[in-house]
Amino acid sequence: MAGGSFTTGTVTKERAQQYKGRVTAYVIIACIVAATGGSLFGYDIGISGGVTSMDDFLKDFFPAVYRQKKHAHENNYCKYDNQGLAAFTSSLYIAGLVASLMASPVTRRYGRRASIIGGGISFLIGSALNASAVNLAMLILGRVMLGVGIGFGNQAIPLYLSEMAPTHLRGGLNMMFQVATTFGIFTANMVNYGTQRIKPWGWRLSLGLAAVPALLMTVGGIFLPETPNSLIERGSKEKGRRLLEKIRGTSEVDAEFQDMVDASELANSIKHPFRNILERRNRPELVMAIFMPTFQILTGINSILFYAPVLFQSMGFGGDASLYSSALTGGVLAFSTFISIATVDRLGRRLLLISGGIQMITCQVIVAIILGIKFGENQELSKSYSILVVVVVCLFVVAFGWSWGPLGWTVPSEIFPLEIRSAGQSITVAVNLLFTFIIAQAFLALLCSFKFGIFLFFAGWITIMTIFVYLFLPETKGIPIEEMTFMWRKHWFWKKILH
Repeated sequence: MAGGSFTTGTVTKERAQQYKGRVTAYVIIACIVAATGGSLFGYDIGISGGVTSMDDFLKDFFPAVYRQKKHAHENNYCKYDNQGLAAFTSSLYIAGLVASLMASPVTRRYGRRASIIGGGISFLIGSALNASAVNLAMLILGRVMLGVGIGFGNQAIPLYLSEMAPTHLRGGLNMMFQVATTFGIFTANMVNYGTQRIKPWGWRLSLGLAAVPALLMTVGGIFLPETPNSLIERGSKEKGRRLLEKIRGTSEVDAEFQDMVDASELANSIKHPFRNILERRNRPELVMAIFMPTFQILTGINSILFYAPVLFQSMGFGGDASLYSSALTGGVLAFSTFISIATVDRLGRRLLLISGGIQMITCQVIVAIILGIKFGENQELSKSYSILVVVVVCLFVVAFGWSWGPLGWTVPSEIFPLEIRSAGQSITVAVNLLFTFIIAQAFLALLCSFKFGIFLFFAGWITIMTIFVYLFLPETKGIPIEEMTFMWRKHWFWKKILH
């Protein structure tokens, strides 16, 4: 035991086997409403790639890109290489990064619901600005407001889901966030497929429809209950216990309630959670808060989802065909998340992450080989090879959908002790958005420079992350959220750091 006692941990003893309760309708409804916030994140990831491949949008805001796109002699991989266009996509994520750090004290002091509602309102403002934009400044301001919404929503929602869910189903319920995200992406792809035919304002409709999930999240947040953990942490012990009994469907909640009380007493004694997370006893959690979201983005998935229409057009697919192909990848991603929900609490987190990693590496290498051999300067892929690329990209997306997609959010949200939970989740979201920003800003230039090698670049990262999981991530399946500290002390590597 590190330091000889558990006074530096969150709870004094392991009592997971004493936890009672069942899955109540109350929990399921609350989790579904909260997870709707994920659809905001997904909708925006999916919508921006489609909008940036629409001629009417490019003519209005990025005429240079429009002219470049029309030049048939341009290098296939460099048609869309424009930093202004990349800034349109990536400005949202840098704003989200800053907002997620601001969201941590709000989530801790005022509860998870306050951040969910605040995120929804900010998103409504952003979608209105984008839909009515008349110049680039207004467009980017709208993206910044969307970023603030995402920063608050992504900080609070995974926490909310982890705290509401019973231990034995926490993985599956937490993935409601990822399901909503993937359905947001799929919906965005289908919207783009429809709106590209509406000349010249179809892109406005695409951007404005973000208000629909934003409204659901805001109204849902108003009617959601707070989590028992948050109520207890903010001094409402009796209210927290009553809510815990209601969501577990039993009055026998003594063990779980006591764990929450112990954790909240320690949490309230800590005034600077961001400083606290840097302490040695929180080293494993800090490492996971940084590496899990970093690796999730370095799979290359966001590049494929952001720029799927652009990517497929670069490969020679026509406008309709490229949007159709990206809608297909969005649908496949939404479907594959259900594989994870069905298996995560049975097979565990590690097996899904490792098997998904191996499949993703294989797919990236295959795409790189096809493009390297068959797709050079001024060439278009033949129909059979184009179909093969789409099939392999879909297999890559399936693997991501059952592994790093949902688990990149689930694992960090369930490992933090209460005293650093909001700070830890903020770091997770901030790192995720930082790398999303970097990839969004750099991808078009990387595609232009690396050409087909971009897929090998991501395959290399997936190899590293698969080895990382195998060596350093213990299995978190079935461990109560307030007892995670015991898990690190039993792990072959982390116990050396903690001693």
